[in-house]
Amino acid sequence: MENFETTSSDSSDQEVRSIRRKKVYRKRVDLQKYDDIDFFDRFRLKKETVLHLLQEIEDAIKMPTNRGGCITPIQQLLLTLRFYATGNMLITVADFMGVSEASASRIVKRVSRAIASRSQKYIKMPETEAEMEEIAENFYKIASFPRVIGAIDCTLIRIDSPGGNDAEIFRCRKSFFALNVQTVSDAKLKIRNIVCRWPGSVHDQTIFNNSLLKYNFENNAFGSYILIGDSGYALKKYLMTKLQQPRTPAENLYNESIIRTRNTVERQYGVWKRRFPVLKFGMRLQLDTIRLIIVATAVLHNIAIDMNDIFTIENFEEEELEDNPQLFANAVNGEYVRNLLISQHFARL
Repeated sequence: MENFETTSSDSSDQEVRSIRRKKVYRKRVDLQKYDDIDFFDRFRLKKETVLHLLQEIEDAIKMPTNRGGCITPIQQLLLTLRFYATGNMLITVADFMGVSEASASRIVKRVSRAIASRSQKYIKMPETEAEMEEIAENFYKIASFPRVIGAIDCTLIRIDSPGGNDAEIFRCRKSFFALNVQTVSDAKLKIRNIVCRWPGSVHDQTIFNNSLLKYNFENNAFGSYILIGDSGYALKKYLMTKLQQPRTPAENLYNESIIRTRNTVERQYGVWKRRFPVLKFGMRLQLDTIRLIIVATAVLHNIAIDMNDIFTIENFEEEELEDNPQLFANAVNGEYVRNLLISQHFARL
């Protein structure tokens, strides 16, 4: 049997590896440390909004025991909001909060899941006639476009390559890896519907075709109310798009109105991504966690609007260029509804 000698350097390395790292309890951020302005600058939400949210998710994120320097629910929430607000690597927010990078990773996922679980409460299409009428009235005030209950579009959320054989399907037309996220915005910039499970290479129309939202419109769940979208979507009786070659004053007025009205979804993307830059700069996380974060920030966006937690942007750039308008043929019934709108409404304005 062959003998192997153990050198002094080998034994020294083994000894170093066997020494357990001493646990360090670092100083953690206190909610009272910042005044209202400094707090908003760092976490992108007002203290009242954060405390309101904490009441809703505290039971879901609190630790089972207080032993071993337990991280409190408010500290977990602040760490997660800081990650959303900076878009930095986890080690940066871990240092900011005085925890390890591993703890920060677990906390971001746990808190994001807890917030995302509130999506059915805060992200929903109108369900009653009164709700739909109110939303339609708010849209009408923008540019006199009637019966609109939502502006639909998609935006790209940058991610790292997920790896594997299917990684390239996440590469979008702008040549980076992304998820293509569909949302519907109302006139107050609230997110009324969200779909965030599709790779960046998938077309907007494909996402809509496979959504519950289309199923509901096809089955007349919203009556005579409609969506408005860009020219990448197929014209339907419940989804209006602009005319490619307007010829009459009424048609020009229709186009101007739909462009100004649909602008709400672009503004929604601007506010959403500016408030939570992690959506703009990208995430180096697992896909499941990224999807949780996208939905969680959408929930926070709506909660902030409900609580008048205003986040303004002076200038915003349109998130996406319109897709090829010739990609989809217009549906006959969609053309009929659009022509009816032009002749009976915009021709009389």
